[in-house]
Amino acid sequence: MVQAYILIQTEVGKAAGVAAEISGSTGILSAEDVTGPYDVIVRAEAENVDLLGKMVVANIQNVEGITRTLTCPVVHL
Repeated sequence: MVQAYILIQTEVGKAAGVAAEISGSTGILSAEDVTGPYDVIVRAEAENVDLLGKMVVANIQNVEGITRTLTCPVVHL
């Protein structure tokens, strides 16, 4: 399994709705509103990096109100 944090910027006032919509998706472990340069932080998992990328592009980036995402895969050094 591959896990990643997905940092999301949203339109003003859209963070709560974006987090709520994403949290119901397959592979999403958590989706939380935060303060700072990003509005929502998601923890997600998939079987491999390719499926993780597909999840981000097909399921997350299509949510209305999202302006930018940054995917940070978890590594075990």
